[in-house]
Amino acid sequence: MSTTILFEHPLNEKMRTWLRIEFLLKQLEASKSITDHLGALTFFRNAAELLDVFERGELRTDILKELERQQLKLRSWTEVPGVDMELINALSQRLKRCSTVLMAAPRMGQQLREDRLIGLVRQRLSIPGGCCSFDLPTLHIWLHQDQQLRDDQVAQWLASLAAVREALTLILDLIRQSGIFRNQTSLNGFFQDNAEGSDLLRLQLMLEDSLYPQVSGHKSRYAIRFLPLDSENGDVPARLDFELACC
Repeated sequence: MSTTILFEHPLNEKMRTWLRIEFLLKQLEASKSITDHLGALTFFRNAAELLDVFERGELRTDILKELERQQLKLRSWTEVPGVDMELINALSQRLKRCSTVLMAAPRMGQQLREDRLIGLVRQRLSIPGGCCSFDLPTLHIWLHQDQQLRDDQVAQWLASLAAVREALTLILDLIRQSGIFRNQTSLNGFFQDNAEGSDLLRLQLMLEDSLYPQVSGHKSRYAIRFLPLDSENGDVPARLDFELACC
């Protein structure tokens, strides 16, 4: 059975930041059960990187603007004959709720930023082997506490990110669903086109092709070059069929 691989590429800095936050939030959720040093460092490294991303630009403002933009798009759908108004109204209410919760929430990542343990680990992450037990005795004793105590503390940290997680999940879902996959063909490993008004490219390739896309694009125009996974022995077919959605 063929396996399809999905690649996504942002077309602006705003989408680039949102995809990175989504990625880090998923990593935090996947590593929330901390039982040893390996699990702890995986979690804290992702938390530290997330805080670094939060400190760039007007993130809350950009997300609130996008929630409003999606509201306007939904309103335009109400004039289309046969549209599912129940679904439109449900999405509209979710967008309004996300806006309200996000505006009332503290600064993004504030609870993580102020936590002493996260702060101590974050300071040592850039040092090779800097999180040994003799460097971070606080982390060492924390890992010997009861599992339930650690789970409860991690749950509190993750709960403090709920507002941004819910808003971004809804926004990215709506953006992804706005693009329809269409069959395209590259010639000699190259494809280019316009993407006026789009934020995100989504490509689907077959795993057996052993190819990956190298995308360059910004705002309205993009180019895709397909490269072999095996750079020495692999080759790119003269004509390659793939699926592409501009969202």
